Amino acid sequence: MTAGLSDIYGHSERGLEAQRKRFQRAMSRFKAFFGGAANRFFSAPGRTEIGGNHTDHNQGLVLAASVNLDAIAAVRKRPSRTLTVFSEGYPEPFIVDLADLSAKKQEAGTTTALLRGIAARFVELGYAVGGLDAFLSSEVLPGSGLSSSAAIEVLVATILNGLYNGGKIPPETIATIGQFAENTYFGKPCGLMDQMASAVGGAIKLDFAFPDRTKIEKISLNLEPFGYSMLIVNTGGSHANLTSYYAAIPAEMKKVAGFFGKKVLREISRSDVLEQIGALRDAVGDRAVLRALHFFEENERVRRQADALKAGQFARFLEEIRDSGNSSWKWLQNVTAPQNPQEQGLALALALTEDFIRQVGEGACRVHGGGFAGTIQVFLPRKAVGNYRRLMEGIFGKGTVLTLSIRPIGATEVSPD
Repeated sequence: MTAGLSDIYGHSERGLEAQRKRFQRAMSRFKAFFGGAANRFFSAPGRTEIGGNHTDHNQGLVLAASVNLDAIAAVRKRPSRTLTVFSEGYPEPFIVDLADLSAKKQEAGTTTALLRGIAARFVELGYAVGGLDAFLSSEVLPGSGLSSSAAIEVLVATILNGLYNGGKIPPETIATIGQFAENTYFGKPCGLMDQMASAVGGAIKLDFAFPDRTKIEKISLNLEPFGYSMLIVNTGGSHANLTSYYAAIPAEMKKVAGFFGKKVLREISRSDVLEQIGALRDAVGDRAVLRALHFFEENERVRRQADALKAGQFARFLEEIRDSGNSSWKWLQNVTAPQNPQEQGLALALALTEDFIRQVGEGACRVHGGGFAGTIQVFLPRKAVGNYRRLMEGIFGKGTVLTLSIRPIGATEVSPD
């Protein structure tokens, strides 16, 4: 599938002109790095998580959507079996020799590891790979909470799909390839929600009960009739040294499942946990029990969110957003990082936003994505967005409040003409 600019970015001539210039700049940068012209172009969007905070890694339910910020690439094939990728903002290219696709311990946490892992998974699954030159540029900034890493993973996998596999690999498989690279080569134990939202596109309810065949349901999420906007606030804060906190969440949930002889929480029930809560506290600790209870409640919230949207019950949808945020803060406990109690940007942003919503009389907010640092998600009446932006940007800095829209198309080849 090849999409035009208006298919991806809408029909606003001002917006389309900005995107044309963006692709032209990518072409120019490609020529400067490689000589000659790129002849293929690709895009993969960032994502927003709307419901299902930290549920995907235990085969739970998620409500997510691709957004209007994306990563793009100008590309051409090369005869040698080498991936050479220049990424905007990095002084040197990332290079992977396709003759050696084994995981390298010294590459963990790098873009090179992701490239190598994606190519390795293609080969393992019986798909074709080959050499390419690429220049990448991303509006999905690291630390924005919109999953910049997943956008890059899905983008690279979509490039290999387009160049060497006729675009025939389904988006669900593209997503699992990105997750494999992040888990196995990059070294981060992420779930599948980020990659799936980027690859599939639009607003989607995901059921990960069976990881090899994720159930995907398209959901209509149009805020326009309700006079609302969806925003994220980037509170800053360092993501350095937070991997252990992210990893502890699925690990602790799986410890609770392991108590019952199962691998993930989806294989047990809330009543199982409550019936054995005394023994569980001794075996795995209180925080693991609370995180397990969050998982069960959050799954049901996703169901209710989707039902509310399908029924046009927006106030009910917002109530579920608020409850998700409350559970994430109190039960899941991914708002503050114990290593630095003086840095609580997420907590401060949530507190200020809740106060603002009380004054306005409507709206909802929650921690967004992984947590511990980064972003919150906010739903506000459009008439209140200007005042809210001035308040929050006065505290967290200019440009830290972003208004998001849902992108209807996932990762795709692009015709920029």
